[in-house]
Amino acid sequence: MRACDAMLPGLAVTFGTTEGQAAQTVSAFALAYGVSQLLYGPLGDRFGKLRVIGLATLGCTLGSAAAALSTNFSELVASRVLNGAAAAGIIPLAMAWIGDQVPLAGRQEVLARLMGATVVGMVLGQWGGGVVADDGSWRMAFAALAAAFLIAGTILLRSGGVGPSVGRPAGFQLGYSKVLADPWARAVLCVTFVEGAFAFGALAFIATHLHVKHGLAMSTAGAVVALYGLGGLAYSRNAGRILARFSAAQLAFLGAACLALSLAVVACASSWLWAIPACFGAGFGFYALHNTLQTNATQMAPTVSGTAMASFACVLFLGQSVGVTVNAWLVDRASTSLVLLASAIGLLLVGTVFGDLVRRRATAMREAS
Repeated sequence: MRACDAMLPGLAVTFGTTEGQAAQTVSAFALAYGVSQLLYGPLGDRFGKLRVIGLATLGCTLGSAAAALSTNFSELVASRVLNGAAAAGIIPLAMAWIGDQVPLAGRQEVLARLMGATVVGMVLGQWGGGVVADDGSWRMAFAALAAAFLIAGTILLRSGGVGPSVGRPAGFQLGYSKVLADPWARAVLCVTFVEGAFAFGALAFIATHLHVKHGLAMSTAGAVVALYGLGGLAYSRNAGRILARFSAAQLAFLGAACLALSLAVVACASSWLWAIPACFGAGFGFYALHNTLQTNATQMAPTVSGTAMASFACVLFLGQSVGVTVNAWLVDRASTSLVLLASAIGLLLVGTVFGDLVRRRATAMREAS
């Protein structure tokens, strides 16, 4: 998902495009990923979440292999569309499966552990993308991804991913109707869309910002941005203690504030060294905010949990696609600093609004009981 972030300058050189145009490899993945959620949610509810996850993982093998073999930029973008469409069946259904198996009281901490696993992938993707961007071996990165997907998908299916379907789901249209009929679900989905636009739209250009403004090699810039993932990993490892101290409303606001401050530091700092603690803080803040959104999403429609989490992931990555597209336009016409500052302001507003919504909902539920 994040492998192309630090590759953008290298891809621009390889295919004779600008960094903004090269960002289509990010936005195309995100758009396909988001739209495909509408299909995978009902499939997971109907045929079994683990089975669909395994098959989707094998599908990622094809997309990654196609990227490695691309002969022009259009083929690379098309392969990223295929990769995004296949990858859409993995993480959201994994979260839905956790929602089915883990009681609500302990669910946010378990989801934080899942985020820890995805963060490791983010760290490797961002750092590895920068390394291959410097020496021009980006094809090898996609080939390695194809091999990893093939191994993981095969193991998953052999270990139980082909079990029987679970329950009798409500059907495609009715399942989404159940999700969208709930006002709280609609609020969570709207906030998630805006979060995806601002957070991921900024993340895609941090490495480019460090390369353009401070002259860092892309391998170094990718390593610095990988600290974003380490910040998220630090949150996931300490989620239990953090959740015991702060309410969901407080965590949403504090996470957004930490993320916004960190992005502002990256945008305005006169030295790239400030980006080291700032990227770590940005990752910690993002995952504190996003973990709260995830937990609320698992409660939206328990009878069609796969469809509910698919809706959540759909709007998140549609938001990312919009954010990266708009920011790519701004990067080519203004600066990466403007992109990061605008995202910081937007995310602070997101955390403030969602924290207030969570607080009001908790108060209303207490009064009703």
